[in-house]
Amino acid sequence: MSFFNAVTEQFQLVLLYKQILWEGFLLTIELGITSLILAVMLGILAALGSFSQSKIIRGTVTAYTTVIRGIPDIVLIFLFYFGMQTLLNKITESMNINQIDISPFIAGVTTIGFMFGAFMAESFRGALLAVPKGQRESALALGMSPVRVSFKIVIPQAVRFALPGLNNNWLVLLKATALISLIGLPDFVSIALKGGQSVRAPFTFLITVAIGYLVLTSVSIIVVKWLEKRFSKGVITGAYYE
Repeated sequence: MSFFNAVTEQFQLVLLYKQILWEGFLLTIELGITSLILAVMLGILAALGSFSQSKIIRGTVTAYTTVIRGIPDIVLIFLFYFGMQTLLNKITESMNINQIDISPFIAGVTTIGFMFGAFMAESFRGALLAVPKGQRESALALGMSPVRVSFKIVIPQAVRFALPGLNNNWLVLLKATALISLIGLPDFVSIALKGGQSVRAPFTFLITVAIGYLVLTSVSIIVVKWLEKRFSKGVITGAYYE
C-alpha cells in the first residue's frame, strides 16, 4: 500500500465521525465566544476599576489580575469545576434542597472567562491610557458631558488601541478551550480523542483537530485586521497630540 493510499484510508475513518466531530467543533466555537464575552465584560470592569479613586476597588482589581495571571490554567479549571460543585453541594445541603450539578460547559465558560478577564483588563487599561488626555480635556472645555466624551471620543480610540491585545488574548483563549475536555465536555478535542482511540487512528484525528483550530485562528486574524482598518479610518499615522 502506497503512502498516499494509507493517508487516504486514515482520513476516511475521520469522515465516519464527521457529524459528531462537527458538533464538537461548533461546541468549541460556542464555548470560545461565550467565554470571550464574559472575559471582555470582566476586563472592562477591571480596567475601569483600576482608575477608581477608591483604594479598595483598585486593590481588588490588582489582586484579581495578579492572582489569576499567576496560576496555571489547568489548576484554575479543576479548582472552579470541582471547587464550585463542592461549595454548591454544601449550600444546597444546608438549605435542604435538591443538589444542583454544574455542567462542564458552564464551568468552562466561567473559568476561561474569569481567567482571561484578568488579561483583558491589562489590554483595556493600556488602551485607555493610550488615548491622549488633551482630547478629553478639550472636549470637556467645549461643553461636552463626560458621558458623551467617553462614548464619542475616548472609547472609539481605545477600541483601536485595544484590538491587537484583544486579538492575542482571543487566540490564546480559543486554544485554552481544549483544556475543558479534561472535565468531561464533549468538545472537538474530546470527541476526536475518543474517535481516534476507537478506530486506532489517534494521530489522524488530532491532525483534524489541529486543522480545525488553525482555521478558527486564521479567520479570527482576518476579522481583527478588518476591524483594525475600520477603526483606523481618519487616523493620521505617526501623529500624536498631547
